[in-house]
Amino acid sequence: MAEAVMRHLVEAEGLSHVVEVDSAGTGDWHIGKSPHEGTRKLLDEKQISYAGMKARQVTANDQFDYTTIVCMDNQNYKDVQRVFKQGAGNGSRGKVITFMSLVAGAHVTEVPDPYYTGNFEEVYELVEQGCHALLQQIKQQLS
Repeated sequence: MAEAVMRHLVEAEGLSHVVEVDSAGTGDWHIGKSPHEGTRKLLDEKQISYAGMKARQVTANDQFDYTTIVCMDNQNYKDVQRVFKQGAGNGSRGKVITFMSLVAGAHVTEVPDPYYTGNFEEVYELVEQGCHALLQQIKQQLS
């Protein structure tokens, strides 16, 4: 969901040529699959494209390929750090942060997984807030 929302915002700002948006999970159980049915339904309602999105697993190379790696919860943050330590080397440029650290005054510190909670609308609201905040940071860095 966050990848689709962020891509949508980046495209709306005309920044697709300079900002690459991708997502990856820490587990391997959904590799190659499309977003969850509940996510697809919500994104369709919001008219946000998820075309071509397929799940992949985070790799050590991601720390070299991306400038900001955003983790949705604390366990994913720890898992990403572990994967990156296994592939540590020169040239790492990826800063790893938690998603909700982007949202000032947020009422939660982690984004709940709607796969388990079923609350896709709440997750969308959090994702939208975080993506707007991240986009503002990116725009400041680009200027």
